[in-house]
Amino acid sequence: MKKSGAQRLCVAAALTLPLMAAQATPVADDDELALVYGAGDSVSIATGNLQALRRAPAVASVITAADIAAMGATDLDQILESVAGIHVNRTPNSYSPLYVVRGIVSAYTPQILMLQNGVPITTAYVGNKGNVWGGYPVEHIARIEIIRGPGSALYGSDAYSGVINIITKGANETAGTEIGVRAGSFSTYDAWVQHGGKVGALDVAAYLRVGSTDGFHRTIEADAQSRNDTLFRTHASLAPGQLNNQLKAIDANLDLAYGQWRARFGYKRRFDMGSGAGIASALDPVGRQQSDRATASLTWAEPQVTRDLGLGTSLSAQSYVQEISTLYRLLPPGTVLPTGVFPDGMIAAPNTWERAYRFSAYADYSGVRAHHLRLGVGHDDIDLYRTREYRNFNYTANGTPIPLPSVVETTYTTPFLRPQRRQIDYVYLQDEWNFATDWMLTAGVRHDQYSDFGGTTNPRTALVWDASFDLTVKLLYGRAFRAPAFAESYGITNPVALGNPNLKPERNTTTELSFAWQANTDATVNLTLYRYHMKDIIRTVANALAGTGATYANTGNQNGHGVEVESAWTVNRDLRLTGNYAWQRSIDETTHTDAGYAPRQHLYGRADWAFASGYQSGAQVNWVAGRKRAVGDLRPAPRDYTTLDLTAGTRNGRNQWNYTLALRNVFNADVREPSPAPGLTLPYDLPMAPRAISLQASIQTR
Repeated sequence: MKKSGAQRLCVAAALTLPLMAAQATPVADDDELALVYGAGDSVSIATGNLQALRRAPAVASVITAADIAAMGATDLDQILESVAGIHVNRTPNSYSPLYVVRGIVSAYTPQILMLQNGVPITTAYVGNKGNVWGGYPVEHIARIEIIRGPGSALYGSDAYSGVINIITKGANETAGTEIGVRAGSFSTYDAWVQHGGKVGALDVAAYLRVGSTDGFHRTIEADAQSRNDTLFRTHASLAPGQLNNQLKAIDANLDLAYGQWRARFGYKRRFDMGSGAGIASALDPVGRQQSDRATASLTWAEPQVTRDLGLGTSLSAQSYVQEISTLYRLLPPGTVLPTGVFPDGMIAAPNTWERAYRFSAYADYSGVRAHHLRLGVGHDDIDLYRTREYRNFNYTANGTPIPLPSVVETTYTTPFLRPQRRQIDYVYLQDEWNFATDWMLTAGVRHDQYSDFGGTTNPRTALVWDASFDLTVKLLYGRAFRAPAFAESYGITNPVALGNPNLKPERNTTTELSFAWQANTDATVNLTLYRYHMKDIIRTVANALAGTGATYANTGNQNGHGVEVESAWTVNRDLRLTGNYAWQRSIDETTHTDAGYAPRQHLYGRADWAFASGYQSGAQVNWVAGRKRAVGDLRPAPRDYTTLDLTAGTRNGRNQWNYTLALRNVFNADVREPSPAPGLTLPYDLPMAPRAISLQASIQTR
């Protein structure tokens, strides 16, 4: 496949420029090298202890607030698309983002664990971050730490393909008061204020943001009802028609720190939110949904209770409510099925209320020569304590919807799911052993005991060798698991995907070989090779006896392998180049075909240029290629695409206004993410945002 000139330029920036820089700079003696190369960035997500990124026993990335500002990002999705091995897909339902790591993708992609300040924000219903997600703002993010690969030995369930930890700003990162506003395409508006300072001995940081958008305007040419119209000779479909991506948002955080204690509170509300391409892949301009997420955590950490002993503990809570404020129209008015006519459309509204309490404690001990031991214990209480459903249909014995005269509440008769509760106890042990000069062996194991399906044990080992002052080599092995979501285990009236209480966890085993090369003072190159094997994958299997519908089951295996290259070069004080390239193959072992959906090749490159005092500009190129269809999908493969984004802004000091102008998808590329196989409901895939512009203004004062 030929690459365009822009793609070739990006490859050069990502891979060859740091090599040229290395040749241009002669090496000095060992003492000088130690000063030159130093420790670089640091990361805590790999072991729970802060350590140099290049020596961390994991393939990890760190994105700072400065990086976010440089790329002009306004949402988490834009940031994650810039990380090697990660691509952001979409689901038709609410157009929720799917964070695909190394080719591992599913209907809701719960295989990646998302943390906020080290605490999981997983929802119990579908097992991911919540489908009524509605984006995540970036102004209050201090840094994002990402592990690609397994993390269950430290974090338990869902740390399967990777871990994303969003660390919000504390008082030190927001000293003073910042006020900001932003306006952009699709009637998008945001305003925020954040403040950091002291109240006596108490460090305080607070953040509040409000926003709204009509959502980007792209047309769905045909949908699920288009197919029904063909089958039953009706004309009910609203396609061609526009996506329904509107929403309103409120985000708030409060961070309090006193000595060794820290309390954090968060609130994330999305309301008046559209249903994307439709909950059932049929356009629905009427349905509205909302989610309310409240989080709280209290931590205490004393790294030196004695010279060799450190202790820490954490108590956290999350409340997540997902409600349908205006009933969904799964299929539009005039729908005709073999069982009857739906003059008002097929209407439904599944609502869930859940809460999670988590307690953990750990002890660090370094009193054994050359060893750093960590022992941790914890208990999680996951409670989906309430469900409520309304709909204007019931089901036949084989699962076909039957029209009802009106909308009725089915909460106490035939609900989609009844309340469920899960309790988890776990213990883990980790040892960082510096067994020889320049060699570190990290070994860990964690056992999780679930109240509903039993126990699972997951180990990991990581051998890290500082081969020289400028080269570090890592050999990594780990096992991970994903616990079944409540919808997968306990769903009872949706014959399209019935629950199965006998499900076992999905499992994944990964081996990685990674090289981190400090090419010179200002240039780095990282190379990672990996291979993984998934088994007991949770998928739906057709109900043979009923003749229609499906039930969740542990079925099929998948293996994958790939290469990731990352590079960064600070050419001079005014110019910085960064880039990465990922190549992967993911094979479904049942069919011996590509697992589908994820790009086989993904290239990202960015240049940041401070072209005058107080002014900065940037350009980034994103190339996605080689996506295949899943088995049973006979459509042509999704087209490759390349997008170019440009930013320009000021970098003035405090007490002055700063402005950022961002232009995304400059050449208005027709970007589409693959719709679910076999492609009969949304045959032309999921269109993404066209060219868009935004202007931001902010001021920070003391």
